[in-house]
Amino acid sequence: LALIDYQPEQYAGVGTVGHDELLAHVTMLGRVATAFELPVVLSTVYVKHGMSGTNKELLEALPGVPEIDRTTLNSWEDPDFRTAVESTGRKKLIIAGLWTEVCVAFPTLDALRVGYEVYVVIDAIGGVSKVAHDSAIQRMLQAGAVPVTVLGLACELQRDWGRPGADRLRAVMREYFGKLKAIKDK
Repeated sequence: LALIDYQPEQYAGVGTVGHDELLAHVTMLGRVATAFELPVVLSTVYVKHGMSGTNKELLEALPGVPEIDRTTLNSWEDPDFRTAVESTGRKKLIIAGLWTEVCVAFPTLDALRVGYEVYVVIDAIGGVSKVAHDSAIQRMLQAGAVPVTVLGLACELQRDWGRPGADRLRAVMREYFGKLKAIKDK
């Protein structure tokens, strides 16, 4: 799982989904990754030059996961990011980030070109505008990316409620649905 640029400055630029809803989806994604022990590559942009790091809610959901700070707009072009992805030894890559049209689309397209099977977590991303977001989604899908939602991903990983450890996902889902209800009731 590659999580890219979940930083306050990036959230501020998102115009396609409300902050609270996006935060609920992203935090659940982090908790799902932790529950299923997915390898996580967490990246920020330009922190050493003044931008904020990853938002605290996502960091809390990913205990012990280090941030890889970069200056490249396309995280795939950063040697540390790419090495971290490659070192997992996996050929399926789940990507989420801010903004859809840059931080998600660019590495998705590059990873597809070099043979990765890429899943874009469609409800844990946001673009600067609806046109930018929608255009980027179309571009990634036409190139072969597979859209998935946070809940769909979680359930695909779980597959069977009778599996050992199912309580970990139940707990994550209770919290998630509670947050979504609170947002809806505002």
